[in-house]
Amino acid sequence: MVIVLMGVSGSGKTTVGKLLSERTGISFFDGDDFHPDVNIKKMTQGIPLTDLDRVAWIEKIADFINCSSEKHKILACSALTGFIRALIVSKVKEPCYFIFLRGSYALIKERMDKRGNHYMKSGMLVSQFETLEEPERALIIDIKNSPALICDEIIDSMKEFKET
Repeated sequence: MVIVLMGVSGSGKTTVGKLLSERTGISFFDGDDFHPDVNIKKMTQGIPLTDLDRVAWIEKIADFINCSSEKHKILACSALTGFIRALIVSKVKEPCYFIFLRGSYALIKERMDKRGNHYMKSGMLVSQFETLEEPERALIIDIKNSPALICDEIIDSMKEFKET
């Protein structure tokens, strides 16, 4: 199973993913690490990515996941549109469980303004919210709680996926 932590930039995907990995022993992978240089350059310049820009990125992530020998994985990936989520599901050979980390624009902008050394600046947040198509089939978690409480909620939801 691949647990996909999704949401706009600044929603806490990486923070929650790393903590969830520590608590469960499931390896964590950050989708940002797989962006082609051209995508990073565009985002650094404040140019929003299109779904077409994201295809090569998702294919690279899927190839990595499919080549991994680990049984379960945690992936932080914005997966903002239904097209991208469907692409992930079609390319990844394992079942994907989407967890949407949802928060208000104001809260996420505040968090983004505080973080440093990330190519995605808060000025791009408007385009992220404009692009976002909230998933119909995902666990939805409000990010106003602490990362520890968010992980508790995710772990509780995962109990139904325990292996038999």
